[in-house]
Amino acid sequence: MQPTDKDLRNMPPEGDNAMYANESGLVVPVVTRGGLESLNTGQSGGASRIAGVSPEHTPATRIWFGKVSNDPGYRSVPHHHGEAETGGYVLSGRARIYFGEKYADYIDMAEGDWVFVPPYMPHVECNVDRNRPLTWMTTRTPDNIVVNLADVADTALNDWVDRP
Repeated sequence: MQPTDKDLRNMPPEGDNAMYANESGLVVPVVTRGGLESLNTGQSGGASRIAGVSPEHTPATRIWFGKVSNDPGYRSVPHHHGEAETGGYVLSGRARIYFGEKYADYIDMAEGDWVFVPPYMPHVECNVDRNRPLTWMTTRTPDNIVVNLADVADTALNDWVDRP
């Protein structure tokens, strides 16, 4: 896909990283140490998000990268991520995403699986394992937009209540 004129106006000249310079004027990688991630990010009930790379605490302007966790047997409330494209990776656990009309459809994922969720797609993220936490590594562009929607009963989600 070719960049638009607007995209080109918002991009620094090729090789110019001056906008990322620190207080000393140097452009260096920015590390967020484990345990010092930002909790100041969009949340949904049933899912906990922390940001490792985000505009809130790094010079990043067009990406959010973080970790999302669901406790054993828990699910998020329905939500979508606005204009953001979302990429996810199941780091540990077993995941399910409900989507579609009345969340009637779902896909299951295991450790090592990747998922793309298009912008504005309402969905519910679930941990199908009742004994182990679920951990996702997630990235979004341009930021961690979280738009929470009206909740649905567990019984409205196919195969959720009577799962093994």
